[in-house]
Amino acid sequence: MADPNKSDDRLNNVANTTDDNGVAGLPENAFRELAADEEYHPVMHPAHDYPEVTPYSVSMGLLLAVIFSAAAAYLGLRVGQVFEAAIPIAIIAVGLSGALNKKNALGQNVIIQSIGACSGVIVAGAIFTLPALYILQAKYPEITVNFFEIFLSSLFGGILGILFFIPFRKYFVKDMHGKYPFPEATATTQVLVSGEGKKDKQQGSSQARTLVIASLIGGIYDYLLATFGWWAENVTSTASQWGATLVEKTKLVFSVNTGAALLGLGYIVGLKYAFVIFAGSIFVWWIIIPVMGTYGSAEIVAMPVNAIFSDYARLIGIGGIAMAGVIGIVKSWPIIAQAVGLAARELKGKQAGAKEVRWQTDISMKHIVFMIVIALAAVFIFFATGVIHTLWQAAVAWLVVTVIAFLFTTVAANAIAIVGTNPVSGMTLMTLIIASAIFVAIGLNGTSGIVAAMVIGGVVCTALSMAGGFVTDLKIGYWLGSTPKKQESWKFLGTLVSAATVGGVILVLNDVYGFSGENALVAPQANAMAKVIEPLMMGGETPWILYMVGAVLALILNWLGVPALAFCLGMFIPLQLNTPMLVGGAIAWFVSNRSKDKALNDARRDRGTLIASGLIAGGALFGVFAALTRFAGFEYDNPVPMETTQILGCVMYALLIIYLIWDCLRAKKLY
Repeated sequence: MADPNKSDDRLNNVANTTDDNGVAGLPENAFRELAADEEYHPVMHPAHDYPEVTPYSVSMGLLLAVIFSAAAAYLGLRVGQVFEAAIPIAIIAVGLSGALNKKNALGQNVIIQSIGACSGVIVAGAIFTLPALYILQAKYPEITVNFFEIFLSSLFGGILGILFFIPFRKYFVKDMHGKYPFPEATATTQVLVSGEGKKDKQQGSSQARTLVIASLIGGIYDYLLATFGWWAENVTSTASQWGATLVEKTKLVFSVNTGAALLGLGYIVGLKYAFVIFAGSIFVWWIIIPVMGTYGSAEIVAMPVNAIFSDYARLIGIGGIAMAGVIGIVKSWPIIAQAVGLAARELKGKQAGAKEVRWQTDISMKHIVFMIVIALAAVFIFFATGVIHTLWQAAVAWLVVTVIAFLFTTVAANAIAIVGTNPVSGMTLMTLIIASAIFVAIGLNGTSGIVAAMVIGGVVCTALSMAGGFVTDLKIGYWLGSTPKKQESWKFLGTLVSAATVGGVILVLNDVYGFSGENALVAPQANAMAKVIEPLMMGGETPWILYMVGAVLALILNWLGVPALAFCLGMFIPLQLNTPMLVGGAIAWFVSNRSKDKALNDARRDRGTLIASGLIAGGALFGVFAALTRFAGFEYDNPVPMETTQILGCVMYALLIIYLIWDCLRAKKLY
């Protein structure tokens, strides 16, 4: 596992302490590494019981899971982006508890967020893979798809992701405290804690006001950008004459997304990891693509830059992510062995240690092992009776799913903890390639092999998506002092409801829009999966050499001490989404090193964390509003010429950067 960033380029505190009567914001050591003799005390006192699982929190969480599952599935298939549901749901939970005048609502709001957030992770697992069956069905009519295939693959994948991650909870959220930035968890936690009564009313009011203002600025900014497009969402060098000439002759391009949410995300990630991620992008966009586009075959030379990236260069990143995952598994093997050892000791009836306090209590490892056995047995029955129909081939498929889902759990969690972005589509694509090669070797190919591979890919994709999303929920609970056992237990119900909703939505969307032909839903990830799986199963060529290049690169990066997963993530994610990460990380470094007074630097950095969280939260929530606006049929024909929108994009982005820096520098030391 990559050596995590130190606290220098990271966040630190936001507030002070807690007392028995109210919540005073996050403790000073919430976001930094702890000293050898230091302990973290969460917002909700560990010795006290708080209302968490109530009829209100469970019913509201399930309702939001249904709503956001449907919305995220439509958006993901329509435009290829699955918005993160955790932050909008947290905002809604805080707003409802305030409107209903609920006391001690923090624990309940965490449960609402945790159950509701199942929507985003289940949707990502389902729509990245299963619509590929509909896409290929247009070419091979013998391929059949039904609700239970979609529902059960999503359900079993989600359950396996939960069960496989629980043994690693303490490592990621407790042992590695302060060593990972957890961007999404940070923003969601800030939202949840902002809704509680404060011990220091003046300071609490100031923090809530700062968060609300930043959320409104980021939300309105991103809403206007997505809905009206008065300024460019992506500023690119190809929009200028010199840039167009440069890309024509050298395939060299520069681009940056001007959204507020990504800028805030970069601030929280910090300069070190943002730089490594950006370096991965630059390696692909400024070295690999120009070389391929200049000295490659005539077919590649004639391709546009984005096509070279998606069809060739990005595949190197997929190989790198896969090898970085293997490296992470090897490095985290002691943690895996420790989790397995704990399970074995509990199964023998031996106690692992002293009784733990409420906020560190997980579901019993004995129960986890029992549930894993039941879940894996159900997966095997599903494969043998509903997908493959040949016992020994079903056994091979079951083994592939079990091994990959378990081992890559730590990789998915690691990616979310570092950059807030789960490379689940890249890992799933590699899973499909490996599984398909194995299936072909055992005689499972053709259209039956396609169905088997895609359903199995759906299980793995959902499992990895759930593991990555679950680490966010549990880190939020750790910061705030929720009971992990309650979060873990009720996550299963959220998964069941979300899987059923997604299965129904995909069927409806296929009937209404379809996934192939004119005016069909775009479903870019599913199309990519279909493009990869068809030649493997139907006798085409597979770009093994590109995957191998990425794998070798990851080994070299690891040898040099460079975080291989972060670098390869940069290779896989488009340049325009990585550039804002570097900008945000640079701002975080600037404001935290501007003064010679360390206390003032810390105050500025901490205020920036609050502002960045607001930009992320506002962007996420208003992104849903923008999607609903488009869904309602609103289409705006922007009269502004493209050249002007590019200039305005630079101006608006500069103003956003200036606002972030200016507001950070307004911070004052707290004594």
